[in-house]
Formats: sequence, C-alpha cells, structure tokens
Amino acid sequence: FNSNANYAAPIGSKAAGAEFRDIWYLDDIDKEWIKTLAIKHPKLHRVLLATMTDSDKAYLAYMSPRISEMHRILKDTGSIYLHCDQTMSHYLKLLMDAIFGRKNFRNELIWWYSWGVHTPNHWNKKHDTILYYAKDAKQAFFDGNRIRVPYRQNSGMTTDPKWNKSFNKKGKLPEDVLDIATINAMSKERTGYPTQKPIELLRRIIKSSSNEGHIVFDPFCGCATTLVAADELQRDWIGIDISPKAVELVVERIKEAQRMFKDITPRTDLPQRTDMGKLPHPRTHLNHLYGEQGGNCNGCGHHQSNKGNLEVDHIISLKKGGTDHIDNLQLLCSNCNRKKGSKSMEYLTNSIKNLKEILEIEQDVDIG
Repeated sequence: FNSNANYAAPIGSKAAGAEFRDIWYLDDIDKEWIKTLAIKHPKLHRVLLATMTDSDKAYLAYMSPRISEMHRILKDTGSIYLHCDQTMSHYLKLLMDAIFGRKNFRNELIWWYSWGVHTPNHWNKKHDTILYYAKDAKQAFFDGNRIRVPYRQNSGMTTDPKWNKSFNKKGKLPEDVLDIATINAMSKERTGYPTQKPIELLRRIIKSSSNEGHIVFDPFCGCATTLVAADELQRDWIGIDISPKAVELVVERIKEAQRMFKDITPRTDLPQRTDMGKLPHPRTHLNHLYGEQGGNCNGCGHHQSNKGNLEVDHIISLKKGGTDHIDNLQLLCSNCNRKKGSKSMEYLTNSIKNLKEILEIEQDVDIG
C-alpha cells in the first residue's frame, strides 16, 4: 500500500512472527530495472516519471513487473482485483491502464467499513479501493453468480427490510460498494496478521468472477484469507508470500476451516516458464536490439558504428533463472560483457562508475 509503516503481528497471536515493512526506497530497487523499463516498457516508465516522490517511484517499480506477470499468466477469460487505498490508487490505476489497457478497466470497487480512525482534521477514512480489470474487455460476471447481500439498517440500501429480504431470496448482481465490516478483536477468523482482510470480502470477489474448479491466484497471500475463501468455494488456488509464516497460516487456517488436512504443497523453488516453446538463438535478435539501443552499449554507453562489435547479453543470466526471450536480452560491448559475466547490471554499472572515478582522480594527480 506504500503506507510508510512497519507491521508486526502481536506476540501470542496465530500470526506471531509475521512482520513486513511497507516503506519504500529507491535503494531497495535494482536501478537497472528502471533503466530497462525505459527501453523495453516505455508506457510503464512514463508512469514512474509521473510520481511525486522517490518512495512512490520505488513502490511502482516494485509493483510493475509483478503486475506485468499477472497479466501474462492470466487466462483470456480471467479477472484481476488490485486492493489499495487513496495513497497510491491513482498511480496504480495508471500502471494498470498501461499494462492491461484502459478499455479493460471494468470497475473501481469501494470496500466500505464502519470502523476507522477518527480525527477532527479531515474527513474520516472509511473505505479502501479495489481496481478490477479483465484480460478481455468483453469479460462479464459468470452466469449464476448472484450474491445475497445481507440487510443492514445503516447501509446505503433501502431501509425496508421486507423489500431487501424478498430481493435477497433471488440474489442480486454485485454493486461497486461492498458494505462489509472489518475484523474486530473478538472475531474467530482473526489471526493477528497485520492488515488482515475479512473473508466475506474475498468471497464476494471470488464468487463474482469465477466458477467452481477455476484457479484463484494471490501473489501476496499473507495470512491466506483469499486462499481460505477460494478453498471454501471449491476453487483451486495458488498463493505466494515472502514470509515463511504465511505457509504455516495457510495450512492452519484451511485445516481449521475444512476440519481436515488438505493437500497443500509448499514450494520454495523458482518456477520455470513453460509457455515459450523453443526460443530462437539470442544472436538472431542482434539487428532488432541494435536499433532499439541506437547502436549504443547498454553498459558504458559508447556508440558502436559496427553492430558486430556488440555482443548479446542476458540481463538476468541463465544461471539465475533468466531466459533467451528478447525481453531479457541486451547488447554490450565485449569489454562490458566480460566484466558483467553472470552478475547483475547493477554490478556492471557500479564497476564502470568506480573505474571512471579512479581515472578522474589519476588525472588530477601530478606525477613528478
């Protein structure tokens, strides 16, 4: 969320030991990724340039490759929901437009909750934003996924309980304001995990955009609320999280919800792409890369009038999970290519910078 805060689960809770930082610095981001964005993904790079602070830029530089991968693996009939708040929702909307296309924006959902921080200095915050996009602009709700919305006297619905109860027997299509309470301190579903969302919120979303047997994927699964809701609704599911504690919570919560041990397979290996088939030899992209880079080495920046003086390099080496796909290729002069080897572009850039500084110092020294 780029909330500029640190989070930690309280001692003694189910999620004890889970903690994460939601403070963003450019030093956390591989600066070469931002440079690569400018060359390979100019639309995304323009969004980064629109940000007001380095923290915003770092946050979006982190999110952009992950959302791009979500777009890549999403089925043609798939949907994606991005949960955020007013801190970054406007920038994330631009990011999603650049990746999915503006025409594939379906809805801006509002999760309205009664609880919130009260302050006399401005309007009290009572909602989060959920951006809903589809892979195909024609994508609609799945047939039969009408949702019964519980009657609440203080909601924005009509205050006639008879009308609501009668209507709810048939169900209704979801509306863009989700009136769902936050998890209180006494709730049975509360794990103590920071920023935990109520399971009813995820039920609504999953019901509206999937059928039984479909796959639900949460790349920031945290305390597993999305996965528990998906499992409960007979969907297959996959979750990813940076915290090992998340794995424990997935197993514990689903076991508790289903009253049995489910077939859950935790994995720590790096998944390999299987959708590219046999890729052509990297050298076949030489002419395209030469034009894309304007004949310049992507390391030292020196122009080479003869493209034969440039070598095709893997931005992320094959040893570290890189591929021969053109998005992972660049041209370097032979000197920069040898210097980089299988290391990162950040290593190469720092090596060149240090060498230039040494040469500048030597030029300023008088040798007798």
